[in-house]
Amino acid sequence: MNPATPERIVIATRESRLALWQAEHVKSRLESLYPGCRVELLGMTTRGDQILDRPLAKVGGKGLFVKELETALLDGRADIAVHSMKDVPMQMGEEFALACISAREVPLDAFVSNRYESLADMPPGSVVGTSSLRRESQLHAQYPFLGVTSLRGNLDTRLRKLDEGQYDAIILAAAGLTRLGLKDRIRAVLPAEVSLPAAGQGALGIECLAARKDVIGWLQPLDDADTSACVRAERAVARALAGSCEVPLGAYAEMRGGRLCLRGFVARPDGSRLVRAEREGPAADAEALGQALAEDLRTQGADAILAELG
Repeated sequence: MNPATPERIVIATRESRLALWQAEHVKSRLESLYPGCRVELLGMTTRGDQILDRPLAKVGGKGLFVKELETALLDGRADIAVHSMKDVPMQMGEEFALACISAREVPLDAFVSNRYESLADMPPGSVVGTSSLRRESQLHAQYPFLGVTSLRGNLDTRLRKLDEGQYDAIILAAAGLTRLGLKDRIRAVLPAEVSLPAAGQGALGIECLAARKDVIGWLQPLDDADTSACVRAERAVARALAGSCEVPLGAYAEMRGGRLCLRGFVARPDGSRLVRAEREGPAADAEALGQALAEDLRTQGADAILAELG
């Protein structure tokens, strides 16, 4: 075997059905790239998977989904970790590298209900479930007559709670439903104007140790340049505003005519104040665009909103 190609790659992954689908997807792509390579999964349960009785914002944020996987990288049990990019903390330890970001699935939110066709169809007092302050703030701002209740658990658990009648509708990432063959559960895909996505939503990222230049090289064929530019711009917005799931913040970039178009917002959780901004520029300036958009939001009052949340 060419020494530049891998003989064995171990993937650290959460054990939820969606996380395993994502890891299997990356495994399959690596096996196609490197036919002589053994690719194995190391399934793990993270703190984020274990704590289901409290909102993530109250127990440490989405970093709870990646810490154990990073430990497996550090101690050599795994070579790479596969993440939903919206779960990756905006500040990564310097010992880690985001080696690649693969082509994105639909990045928008999905409206799921057994009773109603859309948010606009729901009568006053109907209950919508979501685990996200970002979604909650936008729902309150546009549909103040609806009730919003916390919804935790993996995707299957959330759908079961809906089917049991605990909620009239729930909002989920369209990408997860699509990947698990549950597209028929989607009543409506919410346009970005209604529910601006989270930074990195719909994209998969592969993490490894920064020192593993060999691994970074192996993963380069999986990187999608347009998705990577969009996600890095979105993450720059969130990073500049100290964004995590504890802050009602959205950032969404699209490539249009070779240029990167970026939108972002910050809001109070109750939707009573919401500031928005837009920027566009070359994909090569993705992170700078994100930082500039964050400054635009600050000038509109984002700092005051964030200070209230602090």
